[in-house]
Amino acid sequence: MSETKDEMILRGLKENNLKNIDLNIPKGKIIVFTGVSGSGKSSVVFDTIAQESRRQMTLNYPHYVRYQMPRYERPQADLMQNLSPVVVVEQRQVMGNSRSTVGTYMDINPLIRVLFSRIGKPSIGTANDFSSQSTFGRCPECTGYGEVITPDVNKLVDFEKSLREYAVRFKPLSPSGWQGRWMITGGLFDPDIPIKDYSEEKLQLFLYGPKDGETVYMPFHTKNGPQSHVWDGLLPRFRRLYINRDITKLRGVTEEDVFAVTTRTLCPTCHGSGLNPKVLECKINGLNIAEYYQLELIDLLEELKKIDDPMGKSVAGQVIPQVQQLIDLGLGYLSLSRTMETLSGGEAQRVKIARHLGSSLNNMTYIFDEPSAGLHPEEVDMLIEMMKRIKAQHNTVIVIEHDLSVIKEADEIVEMGPGAGTGGGEIVYQGSLAGLKHSKAATSLSHQIQINEKPRKINRYFTVKNAKHNNLKNITVDIPKNVLVAVCGVSGSGKSSLMLGAFKEQYPEVIVIEQGSIGISSRSTLATYMGIMDDIRAIFAKETGQPAGLFSFNSIGACPVCEGKGILQPDVAFADPITVTCEACDGMRYSEKALSFRYQGKNIVEILDLTIDEALDYFQIPKIIKRVNMLKEVGLGYLTLGQTTSSLSGGELQRLKLASHLQKEGQIYILDEPSLGLHTKDNDKLLDVFQKLVERGNSVIIIEHNLDFIAASDWVIELGPGGGKQGGEVIFEGKPEELLQVKTPTSKWLAMTLF
Repeated sequence: MSETKDEMILRGLKENNLKNIDLNIPKGKIIVFTGVSGSGKSSVVFDTIAQESRRQMTLNYPHYVRYQMPRYERPQADLMQNLSPVVVVEQRQVMGNSRSTVGTYMDINPLIRVLFSRIGKPSIGTANDFSSQSTFGRCPECTGYGEVITPDVNKLVDFEKSLREYAVRFKPLSPSGWQGRWMITGGLFDPDIPIKDYSEEKLQLFLYGPKDGETVYMPFHTKNGPQSHVWDGLLPRFRRLYINRDITKLRGVTEEDVFAVTTRTLCPTCHGSGLNPKVLECKINGLNIAEYYQLELIDLLEELKKIDDPMGKSVAGQVIPQVQQLIDLGLGYLSLSRTMETLSGGEAQRVKIARHLGSSLNNMTYIFDEPSAGLHPEEVDMLIEMMKRIKAQHNTVIVIEHDLSVIKEADEIVEMGPGAGTGGGEIVYQGSLAGLKHSKAATSLSHQIQINEKPRKINRYFTVKNAKHNNLKNITVDIPKNVLVAVCGVSGSGKSSLMLGAFKEQYPEVIVIEQGSIGISSRSTLATYMGIMDDIRAIFAKETGQPAGLFSFNSIGACPVCEGKGILQPDVAFADPITVTCEACDGMRYSEKALSFRYQGKNIVEILDLTIDEALDYFQIPKIIKRVNMLKEVGLGYLTLGQTTSSLSGGELQRLKLASHLQKEGQIYILDEPSLGLHTKDNDKLLDVFQKLVERGNSVIIIEHNLDFIAASDWVIELGPGGGKQGGEVIFEGKPEELLQVKTPTSKWLAMTLF
C-alpha cells in the first residue's frame, strides 16, 4: 500500500493575476514563495490559502456567531483541499491608538497589574486599580494620558486677521462652524478688525472670558430669533469641548486637529506614566509599575526572576516566557511602554511573530509576509531559527521572501512569475534549493554585490548637532549633500531617531517616504494617485463636448446599477459573502453613454486598460507623459493606468510613493527601507532611480539593511553597536570600500557576501 503524502492540494487558482495554476504544498515543511514584485505570490498565499482556511474555520461556528465575525468570500479556485488552520503575520502596520504599547499588544500588561496587586507594597487594591484607564488608577492631572495638553494661543489665533478672515485657526471655532459664526454675529466682538487691534479689556474677554464672578451673555441667532448664551472665552471653551472630553466621539474633529493648536508637555504629577501618584507608591523590589513598564525587556526579565513570593512567582512565571520570546527575536532593547506606532516595520513584524509563538497548538500553517523586512543581516539568523522551531513543533511554515539567506533555508521553493502583473501569475519553478540553481527562474542564488569603487566627491554637508532623541547619545553627524547616503545598523540602533527625528527637525523641508500606507481604496487608481485622471477626463470632455464628470466612475459616468464599483455584493444573509461582476457594465464601472465616446480610437475603459509602457506611446500631452514616465522609471511599467492601488503589493506601493515625488531638483529625500518588498532583480531598477535623483542635484538618504543598496551608496553611516541602550552611537562614517576595513555588524556581513 503506497504512502499518502500530507499536502495541500490546490487546483485552478485564478485570484488576481493567477493563470489557472495547480499547486501541491507539502505540510510540516518550510515553504518559501519568491519571485519579482507583483508576480502573484500574495495571490496564492494570502488571497487563496489564508482566505479559504479562515473561511472554512468560521463555518464551525453557529450562524449567529458567524454573523458577528469577519466574513470571507470563497477564493476563485476549482479545488482547495487539506488546508490547515492558519496564523497570518502580515507586513501591515499594527493598528492601534496612541495608548497601544508593546505591553498591551502582547497582553503582558494585565499580568503585570495582577502581579503588583498581589505582592506590591504598600498594597493598593485590585489589578484594575493599576490601570490609567480606571477611575482610581488614572492621574487626576492628565486623566491618564501622561501628557498635559494646553491650548497654544499663538497656534490657535492669527492676531493679524479678523474673525471674519478666519483669525481662529481651529476649524470648529472658525466661521465655517456655528461657534465661529456666533462670535461674528453676537455683537460682543468686532468681526472685521484684526484681533491685535482689540483693546486690552476686549482681548482678555475674547481669549479668557469674563473675570471671576462675572457672567457675560452673547446672543446666538437662530431661525427662532436671538437666544441668550453665556460667553466663556475662546481658551476655556476650547479646553472644555476639545481637551477635557473624548474627542474620538465627536464628528469632524481628530486628535491631530487638536494637537495642531496645542502644546503637549510631560505631566508633572505622574511624570508621563498616566497613573495616580498613590498607585506609584506601590513597589516590588524598589520599582513601581511605571518603572517596570519602562525597563528594557532584558532588565525586566531579571527583575521577574528575582521575585520569590510564591504567589508572585506564579504570576511572573506566566510573563517570563513572553518576555523571553521578544528577547529571542532580538527585541530585548524594547520596553513594555514603547508605543506600537513608534516601532519600525521590522520591529512591529517581530512583535507580531512573538505574540503568536506562545501557542502550543500544532498542525497549523504559519504564514509570514517577508519576515526579514526591516531586519539587519545580523538578525536574520534569529528569524531562521524561529521558523525552524515552529516547524519542529509539527507545523507548516509558508514564507513570502526575497532574502537569499532565508530562501536557502527552505525545504521547498516556489517561484512565481516570470514577470509581474499580467506577465506573472504562473509557477516558474517548484522544488529544492539544488534544483533552483539550475532553473531559469528570476531568483539568482549566485547574485553578486557590487561595491561602489568610484563614489561621488563630497563638497558640502548637512550637520545634525547634539542629537539626543530616544537612545541617541548626544551625537553630532555630518551627512553629505548631493550624494547617495546609506544609514545602517541593527534594529534599535538609532537610525530612525537620527534621520526621522533629529534630522527632520533641523531640516523640515525634507521629503520623507516611509513604509506606511498611502490611503488606498478600491476606487483609487494609479491614474488618480499620480494626478493625471483629471487631465484624461479633460481630454475626453474637450474632444466630445461632454462634461468631464461623464468620464468618472465616481460621478455621473458611473454605471447606474453598480454605482461605479464594477461588482455587486448581494445580501446573502448568513451565507458566505459573494462578489459578482456587474452584468450591466460587465465590470467596467462606466455607463453605456460614457463608453460610447472615444478619444484617438479608445473609450475611457480602454485607455485605463493601457499599461504604463503602452500609455507612453499613446499620449502626446507633456504633463501626462511626464507623470506616466515617473512610474516607468521606478519599474512599474507593467501596471495599468486603471489598476487600483488596493491591489498593489508592498513593494509596488513603496515605488508608487517614490514615483509621485520624482522630477524635483535640489530636494532632500529620506527613504525608509526602500528595498522593502523588492526582489533582487528589482534592486537595480530602484538604485537607478536613486542615482538619477542625485544626478538632478538632489540629496538622497536611505535607511537600509539591504547590502546591495549599502554597497552601491557614495557614503555610509552606521549606528550601533547594538540596539536600545547599547546603540545610539556612530560606529562608522565613510565610503563603502572603507567599511570593509573596520569591524561592525554590517561590515561583517558585507565581507561574508563578497568573499
